[in-house]
Amino acid sequence: MNPSTALARVLVDELVRGGLREAVLSPGSRSAPLAFALHRADAEGLLRLHVRIDERSAAFLALGLAKASGRPVALVTTSGTATANLHPAVLEASYAAVPLVVLTADRPPELRGTGANQSVDQVKLYGDAVRLFAEVGTPTERAGDNAYWRSLTCRVLAAATGDAGTRPGPVHLNVGLREPLVPDEDPAWTESLEGRDDGAPWTSRAAAPSGGALSDDLPPRTVVVLGDCARDVATAALELAQVRGFPVVAEPSAGARTGSCLVDAAELVLGAPGFLEAHRPDRVLVIGRPTLSRAVGRLISESPCDVVCAFGGWPDTSRSAARVLPAVPVATGGVEAGWLTSWLNAGMFARGAVQDVLYFSEDVSEPVVAAAVVGASPSLLFVGSSKPVRDLFVASPGPSARVLANRGVAGIDGSVSTALGAALAHQAEGGGVAYALLGDLTFLHDANGLVLGPHEARPDLTIIVVNNDGGAIFGLLEQAGEAYTDAFERLFGTPHGVDLAALCAATGTLHILATTWEDLHAALLPAGGIRVIEVRTDRQSGVILDRALRHAVDEALGR
Repeated sequence: MNPSTALARVLVDELVRGGLREAVLSPGSRSAPLAFALHRADAEGLLRLHVRIDERSAAFLALGLAKASGRPVALVTTSGTATANLHPAVLEASYAAVPLVVLTADRPPELRGTGANQSVDQVKLYGDAVRLFAEVGTPTERAGDNAYWRSLTCRVLAAATGDAGTRPGPVHLNVGLREPLVPDEDPAWTESLEGRDDGAPWTSRAAAPSGGALSDDLPPRTVVVLGDCARDVATAALELAQVRGFPVVAEPSAGARTGSCLVDAAELVLGAPGFLEAHRPDRVLVIGRPTLSRAVGRLISESPCDVVCAFGGWPDTSRSAARVLPAVPVATGGVEAGWLTSWLNAGMFARGAVQDVLYFSEDVSEPVVAAAVVGASPSLLFVGSSKPVRDLFVASPGPSARVLANRGVAGIDGSVSTALGAALAHQAEGGGVAYALLGDLTFLHDANGLVLGPHEARPDLTIIVVNNDGGAIFGLLEQAGEAYTDAFERLFGTPHGVDLAALCAATGTLHILATTWEDLHAALLPAGGIRVIEVRTDRQSGVILDRALRHAVDEALGR
């Protein structure tokens, strides 16, 4: 057996033993040994292999698979610029604590810095964005490497999943490979290349000793702000709030959204004049990374604040935290009568005002579409950054929907591929209907995500594209002021004029144009395969509707 094949087979075998069940590959020559090893494991039913021709789309597909499943996912590319195309997804995985195992094939040392084809400096290419970098070393036939390769793989998986005591996230293995790069039929090697008996990992990872639960010393007038975070952390926060009677302001991508303590239309409630002054909390408990609303930011920055770093990091953008807690406290304190009720009543009035405005709206605009998608009751909803996730914040996703979003660095890149990956993982575990709500720029940014080969697994995914021919979010920001009218449309509105139906046709993707409420509701009925529902809206109408919603909530809360 040649050394490159031996290394690749051992790495893949040990990744499977460590719990890896999904892998994503982009084609290339130098990565051929890893590609053949993954293909072999896929044929044996040990993992599921996905192939994508665009490395950036491949990386975000892997991100979606890992985000939805909670398991590490392998991502394999050849050398050169292919490796650089992974960087945006690596950054998102880093900031969102998503386990990715990035394996980049490379030239051996003697070909680096010599002008060899497709050769760039890949050592620590992703910098501090990865939890661990390892230069595997170009394989040669010698005793002892089986143990080295397998123990290294175990260490890599521990770093990716957080079992090594660090925050979960991406890891990077750079693999220098010499020719021959294709497998031969000779099984001989200087030592056994087998792993441990019974499919066990080479190095077992003992669970960290459990300490005592963190005491709850929070005052009764506490508000919980729940940002983007993992399901277990969000569930613990909601349990605390339920017992203590704390109102919860939860962003759409918070890991769990059930319980009677959630404040409806919270972003609009907090923005209503006078509400925060009349409902000033004695403490705000921040869990996850809240990033969507200036009103929520004001609540945090103007109140005594604790932040929880159970998911890693130090989430204190306002620099107002008095304490940083290692975990969500377990409820032990009392309840103040009326505190939760006053917040829930405000949310109920605001929710009613929002529904009235949306019901009587003559235009099918962004918040209207978000409300319709929520009403379709998907079991999984991926939402694009920028305006769609904010529209969802207003529409308040139902408790049955699991909402995912790329909020680590909140970019719009790779969203189609992330949604596909999340749907694949969700449905592989028995999950149901999956939807994605994206803006037109977000959709166009990753249209390559729709390029799937005939042998690739396809989820049942409905992608709703709100097409307002540009960047609607900027119409709500300072850039849209009258002083900047001359430059606004070109620099921020960025109209594109793309025919989305033709674009979908190029990839064989079913396209449905919904022009009315009736069209949209009919199109949202569950269906198999991948399809795109395009809803054309007017950016200026969206700005007007946003103002109307805020005015209606202000009136409902007694401004």
